[in-house]
Amino acid sequence: MLDPTRTALGTWSGGRYMRFGARLDDDRLLALLRPDDQIKTLITADVYGEGAADRLAGRALEALPRESYCLVGAVGHDFYDGERQGAKGFPRFTDPGLRGVGGYASYLRMATERSLARIGADSFDLLLLHNPDRTGYSSPKVWDGMVALRDAGLTRLLGVAPGPANGFTLDMIECFERFGEIVDWAMVILNPFEPWPGELVLPAARRNGVKLITRVADFGGIFHDDVRPGHQFAEYDHRAFRPRGWVEDGCERLERIRPIAEHHGITPLQLACLWNLAHTPVECVVPTLIEEEAAHKPAERKRRELAELPEEDPLTAAEIATIRQIGDNTGCMPLKGASPDNDGAASADSWPVSEELAELAARWSIEPSRQLARIMG
Repeated sequence: MLDPTRTALGTWSGGRYMRFGARLDDDRLLALLRPDDQIKTLITADVYGEGAADRLAGRALEALPRESYCLVGAVGHDFYDGERQGAKGFPRFTDPGLRGVGGYASYLRMATERSLARIGADSFDLLLLHNPDRTGYSSPKVWDGMVALRDAGLTRLLGVAPGPANGFTLDMIECFERFGEIVDWAMVILNPFEPWPGELVLPAARRNGVKLITRVADFGGIFHDDVRPGHQFAEYDHRAFRPRGWVEDGCERLERIRPIAEHHGITPLQLACLWNLAHTPVECVVPTLIEEEAAHKPAERKRRELAELPEEDPLTAAEIATIRQIGDNTGCMPLKGASPDNDGAASADSWPVSEELAELAARWSIEPSRQLARIMG
C-alpha cells in the first residue's frame, strides 16, 4: 500500500465531471488518469458525476497491481437522498434536513462502501471528508464515523478536503487542533498566484502532523501556459465565473516569473508544483489536467510535464520569496467558511467568525479583519 505520492491525478481532470476545458473521449481520459511508475496516486470523489467518476477510476485501475498505486477517495455530498441545489451541488450529509447526528456514521459507511464498489476496490489508502460544512469540521460524531471506517479496514488513512471554493482557514485549523490524531492528510488550494489563504494553515498542519495535498496548482490553466489574454471559455466552464481580468493579470505575473523557470530549465507548471512542494508540510500536488477547447496544448503533454517533475527542488529561498511577492493575492476575494465578510446567517458554505474561532485565530497570530477579509477589488 502507498501513501499519497509527490504528484497525483484527479478525476476532475479531462473535462468530464467538472466544468473545465474540453471533454476528452474515454480512451484519452482513461490514459490520462491511469497511474504508472511516474505518477502513482489517483484521487476521486463519489459525488463527481454522481458516481460516474468512481466507475471511470475503476476502469483506469483495471489490471494494475493494487500495491502499485495509491487510491484516494472522498465522501460527504449526499447525492443519494439529497436533491441537487443548482450550482451549489448536492447538500452535505450533515444537513439536518437529511438526517440527525445519529445517522452520520451509517451514512459515511454506506457512501464509502458504495464508492469502493463502483471502483472495484476493497479499500482506500486515504479517504477524505469532502467539502464539509461547519458541522463536518467540528463534530466529534462525524470524526467518530470516519474513524469507524478506518477501523473497519475501508481506508488506512483519513483526511479532510475543503472546497471547491477558497477559504475555510480557521475551520481547518480548528479541525487539526480537535482531531489531529485522526487527520493524517488535508487538501488545500495553493499555487504561486494563490498563496492566500492556504498558506495560513501551514503552521497548524505542521504542528499537528497533517500532511497536505495541494490542488489548483495550475491556477485555472495559467501555468499550463496556453490560457492567454482574450481566451474564450465555454459557457459551462467554471473559470468563466472568475473575476474579470484574471487571465490578463495572471499572464502578466507569469511573464515576471518565467525567467526563474527558464533559468532552471523547467516549465511554468513544473515551477508552480515545485513552489508548492517547497512549503512544509506540502507533500503532494494535483493540478487539473485541462485541454482547452482550442487544443493549444494537448492534455497528454500536460500530464507528461507533471510526470517529469524534477526529483530535486532547484528553487532557492530567495526565488520562492520573489514568486510569493509577485503572486500575492491577499484579500482578493470573499472567503468561504468562517470569515469577517460572512456576518449574516450561517449557510452550508459560509458562517461568521465565532468567539471560539476568534480565540483560535489569536492563538495562531491571525487577524481575521486583516487576513481573512476581502480588501481588493
